[in-house]
Amino acid sequence: MTEQPNVIADLIAEGEDIDRLVADLGEQGWATPTPAPGWTVAHQVAHLAATFRLAALAASNPEAFQGVISRLTPNFSANVDAALAEFLAEPPPVLLSRWRAERAGAEKALAALPPDQMVPWLVRPLPAAVLAMAGMMETFAHGQDIADALGVRREYTDRVGHLVAFAVRTWDFGYLARELPVPEVEFRFELTAPSGKVWCFGPEDSAQRITGPAVDFCLLVTRRRHRDDLGLTASGEIADGWLDIAQAYRGPAGEGRRPGQFAAASR
Repeated sequence: MTEQPNVIADLIAEGEDIDRLVADLGEQGWATPTPAPGWTVAHQVAHLAATFRLAALAASNPEAFQGVISRLTPNFSANVDAALAEFLAEPPPVLLSRWRAERAGAEKALAALPPDQMVPWLVRPLPAAVLAMAGMMETFAHGQDIADALGVRREYTDRVGHLVAFAVRTWDFGYLARELPVPEVEFRFELTAPSGKVWCFGPEDSAQRITGPAVDFCLLVTRRRHRDDLGLTASGEIADGWLDIAQAYRGPAGEGRRPGQFAAASR
């Protein structure tokens, strides 16, 4: 699978989908607990707002971005709490407006760059198009939490291909986050898109293979579903172990989701 085109347009569309979930919520709706322990719908939107603001800064002013990063503490959770605090202090209508503004700023800043231009980021510099794919990952993940909290069944599209490509690129993050040695192997991924297309990555003759629905793969690598509740199959001992630790973000893994937690909900 080659890198999908129109990542910015798809990032915009993904954000608009999540926007529609929260646009008409009252204060009680914004206070709804989500599957992420201790996080409400407002926390999820605040996190997205903070993340997109950082992405806009990285794409438009790398020096200022580096200054922000230099002031972060070694405590990941404390950094997240600090980033969310100013957004959570706002009433829901203002938080919604600020999230929209931060999204638009990041989308504009990334669109202004050549897709292959390197942009500084939290772990390592990324091409602008790949940073947009990381934005798709964040929007998908936190949007899923919002949908789960509100009891909304999402309609997935082939836009998830950007997240698939990003997760394949960052397949080692699950090991790095747990300070485990990264196996010296190449995985083969064969994943079926919502449209029925099959997206393939990695050597065809690899003994370590992951196959199944692309949406399930996205839910796995964002840790929004437990592997037991997904239709993914692993061939090879290393690939099977990877399904237990897969994640497409570099921070702490978090609690993830319990087996059977969403078994009653049809995706």
